[in-house]
Amino acid sequence: MSADITRPDDADEFSFLPAQAAALGSEVPAARRVQLPLPDGRTLSALRFGDEAPRVVLLHGAGLNAHTFDATVLSLGEPALAIDLPGHGDSSWRDDAAYLPAVLAPDVILGIEAWAASPVVLVGQSLGGATAAAVAAARPDLVAALVLVDITPGIDGTGPSQLRRFYERLSFASRDELLDYVLSFGLGGDREQARRGIVLNSRVLPDGTVEWKHHFARIAAGALAPETRTPGDWSDLEAVTAPITLVRGTLGFVSPDAVADFRARLPHAEIVELHAPHNVQEVAPEGLATVIRSQSARVR
Repeated sequence: MSADITRPDDADEFSFLPAQAAALGSEVPAARRVQLPLPDGRTLSALRFGDEAPRVVLLHGAGLNAHTFDATVLSLGEPALAIDLPGHGDSSWRDDAAYLPAVLAPDVILGIEAWAASPVVLVGQSLGGATAAAVAAARPDLVAALVLVDITPGIDGTGPSQLRRFYERLSFASRDELLDYVLSFGLGGDREQARRGIVLNSRVLPDGTVEWKHHFARIAAGALAPETRTPGDWSDLEAVTAPITLVRGTLGFVSPDAVADFRARLPHAEIVELHAPHNVQEVAPEGLATVIRSQSARVR
């Protein structure tokens, strides 16, 4: 099956890159969207940056999409693949609404096999980090290094409860109203960074109202409710044979106690702290790119 189906409106979604690159002092790489038909009829979608087969693969968090890593990729300056997790971005929604790491990992594995030059540096933020751990545990041959961004199995309830409140509202009168709402939760960077994310992660309905593009918004309140969540499962991370790096946002969801637990359980892992909220990749892209670059030396 073809792994290189492109959309007719690809150019529009990359219109933000030149301004971002200028702000970062970086070059604008070749960028295109690719899509992979999955065996069950769904589609996995991703952004491919650079002309060579990427050895860096990026997985976003719940409610985000592959474009959340645009600034990180620009800062990185090497080929990269950012995947839209199922139910997010341009990837198909799941009929069962099962957006758990163990369920998402097989699709990501197919994407890596189709689009990347493995073994890769696999980077995952939040839900993407848990999914990346599941991929690395299941297919060690595909992963040379694992980078977790502001997520551990021992994360406390602050993050999920904040996200649950965030998704209590799903419809907005305009993108400006949605922008104000996002900024009130402090999940992203400045107003322009948040505006870019909203344009790429929402859609305007025929009546003019605005809603999130991803399926997760419709199930998040229930999925994140305390009574439906289970304690962190360390089995995937403890099974990973590749080097592990945890990047903690100092203003993010991983508490000092969670870091201490992580260090005790995985003493061989590296821990890096960056001054950023949960969406480290948007607020501290150069710092995150430095961490990724240090790991990508393993696959050159």
